Amino acid sequence: MFSIINPFDSTFLSEHQYITDSEVENTLKISKKSFDIWGFTPVNERLNFIKNLVFALTKKQHLLAKQCSLEMGKPITQALAEVKKCQILCEYYLNHAEKFLEKRQIEANGSESYVTYEPLGVILGVMPWNFPYWQVFRFAIPTIIAGNTVVVKHASNIAGCAILIEELFREAGFPDGIYTNLLISGSQVKAVIENPIVKAVSLTGSEKAGASVASIAANKIKKAVLELGGSNGLIVCEDADIDKTVEIAVNARFQNAGQSCIAAKRFFVHSSLFDAFIEKFTKAVSKLKAGNPLNEDTYVGPLARTDLAEDVEKQVNKSVEMGAKIVLGGKRTEAFYEPTILVNVTTDMPVFNEEVFGPAVPVLSFNTFEEAVELSNKSDFGLGVSVFTADVEALKEKINLFQEGAVFINAMVKSDPALPFGGVKRSGYGRELAEDGIKEFVNVKTVYIG
Repeated sequence: MFSIINPFDSTFLSEHQYITDSEVENTLKISKKSFDIWGFTPVNERLNFIKNLVFALTKKQHLLAKQCSLEMGKPITQALAEVKKCQILCEYYLNHAEKFLEKRQIEANGSESYVTYEPLGVILGVMPWNFPYWQVFRFAIPTIIAGNTVVVKHASNIAGCAILIEELFREAGFPDGIYTNLLISGSQVKAVIENPIVKAVSLTGSEKAGASVASIAANKIKKAVLELGGSNGLIVCEDADIDKTVEIAVNARFQNAGQSCIAAKRFFVHSSLFDAFIEKFTKAVSKLKAGNPLNEDTYVGPLARTDLAEDVEKQVNKSVEMGAKIVLGGKRTEAFYEPTILVNVTTDMPVFNEEVFGPAVPVLSFNTFEEAVELSNKSDFGLGVSVFTADVEALKEKINLFQEGAVFINAMVKSDPALPFGGVKRSGYGRELAEDGIKEFVNVKTVYIG
């Protein structure tokens, strides 16, 4: 048995029991049996269930948002926005999935050649707690529409959210086994990946978890998609609109209490703007309201667990010991960590060379664009970067300099159903969302007729 505790006030929420290995085996067999029918169901018929799911999401959006706020501390307005984003994703694939999956004709020497996209089978998703609905939907929806069935091992600390997701699919009328919540411990994941019923795995999580899952999958010659950590740079060029940039930068770092792989975690500001940026940014961050995540005016809630806040505290404190200066924040109370801004930061400090998964940000200055690129690339991660400048055309010629999965100009890095999402280096491999995402777990089958 394990308990779920509210990170805001440490109250008991619920108690759960992991299913047994024999129950896991039975669940996988049901999912495989469902795939044998679902995989041959026309795409337009699969999409009818997605339409029902959109209705269920709309109906249950407030219930879903509240459960998220209770279990991992996300402010209720942000939790509700996450649920609505899941609806947008469903609607995107309703409009585009048939075209993405249609047979593609190829010109070759024979009388006819074409490519078809066929589902692989049962796909395992290992999902994190920081976006308990969005992370699941962006994996599961395109995977299911492509004809696969999915089983999801969600993070234990948001087990209530995980149960609600499965109930949504059931309410939408999906046959049993198309989407299944797999309430298992981390130690049970290896056997699930190794099970011959499971054909591939997608993981969103830490480097350590990604390396473990990838090695297990590779040993069984199974495909894996990994969406891991990030330490995105946010570059403020000399000609940037500083007021607009500050406004975006606040959300880019402190939304969801900074608990996002694509949050802007390292700021680089041109030396001519540095003092003005720090003054304006500090003023804006100091106005953010922290408190009960169920209150609609709360912007910063607690971190999902106290130990996570302690990790951020250690990274900040160690950096201060090495010479960094705290401009704002720097204090922890249980799972709450104050929005924190640091200057006098060097590249050997934890707040620079580690992923800080919480509301703390180092701000460094640079003199040339080349220096900013070097600082941004000086990371083991490569998920994304934001660059703010008035000269967009000039910047477009330098996109190739960034070792990232995404470059956002005059905007914060975000995931969008229409845009491929994923990283390079230790941020993982493979892509989610858009056409690329729906084709990650398919057999790209070549047909040649002589």
